Amino acid sequence: MPFDPGSLKYDAAGLIPCVAQDAVSGEVLMLAWMNEGAVRRTLETGKVTYWSRSRGAFWVKGESSGHHQRLVELRLDCDRDCLLALVRQEGPACHTNRRSCFYTAVREGEEVEIMAPVHA
Repeated sequence: MPFDPGSLKYDAAGLIPCVAQDAVSGEVLMLAWMNEGAVRRTLETGKVTYWSRSRGAFWVKGESSGHHQRLVELRLDCDRDCLLALVRQEGPACHTNRRSCFYTAVREGEEVEIMAPVHA
């Protein structure tokens, strides 16, 4: 059956969360938001496209940094209100120049950095 991005359950702002995960390692890279247009663009181009809530515009991952995300597979959760993008990540995923946006952990009640920035 053909997939219709309009069939997803978007929130009141027309957005759906999307977790980006490295398709090979399984590492969770980041979470961002998509609207129906971003889902369509991602599927059409293979370049993961998000919706920037702060700018109110489409955001192609890597557009300015060169650290692109290439879509391998887009998965839907059972409620159709969250997406999982399996990607090939080129370079760091985080704007802090780290491989993942999840570079901080809470260990024994303390917040600690567990991942250093990638150096060129």
